[in-house]
Amino acid sequence: MRVASKKFPHAVWLLLVLSALLLNCGGARRDENQNSRPDEIVIENMGSDTMVNLALAWAEEYMRLHPDVRLSVTGGGSGTGIAAMINGTVDLANASREMKPEELDAARQNGRAPQEFVVARDAITVVVHPSNPVNGLTRQQLADIYTGKITNWRAVGGADRPIVLLSRESNSGTYVYFLENVIRQGDAQSQLLFSPETLLMPSSEGISAEVRQ
Repeated sequence: MRVASKKFPHAVWLLLVLSALLLNCGGARRDENQNSRPDEIVIENMGSDTMVNLALAWAEEYMRLHPDVRLSVTGGGSGTGIAAMINGTVDLANASREMKPEELDAARQNGRAPQEFVVARDAITVVVHPSNPVNGLTRQQLADIYTGKITNWRAVGGADRPIVLLSRESNSGTYVYFLENVIRQGDAQSQLLFSPETLLMPSSEGISAEVRQ
């Protein structure tokens, strides 16, 4: 069995959970690869796995319109992309959350002035295995489940079976949103954390595959 069935829309700002920011630090670079054209400009883009397919589609269209530009797109998570942008190893970072104050400070200390552009909105859904009879949970129940207060499906109307918790990794914007808005329920003073029993997965596709088993 896997956890749980609920959909959360973006509720504050235009971003929150899986919505996407394009964080621009500017400064494309000339490609020094010996196999590239001498006049080719390379733009490196990294970040949210949620954004990868959309960013790839944009990159393909941009390169079609600008054949002198090569746009490289990779995932890795919102936090990874933002860190790479701060360090100057990429030009654009895709994120499913706002930049944190400490990230903005780090960027400024590195002489960078990132700009945030909201480019999409999305929502997060928590799912269970198809055979699980539980078809709805409150936000409080989800918070209790993901902090380890509730560990058996029987406590929420299901079978007498242990709950196996899955989540994205901590560098994911999805992880940050779920922590702040579900586990901590918007309380900035809360110190609640994911249960240490939570299995952290590198991608949403990985979570879906695990739940289907």
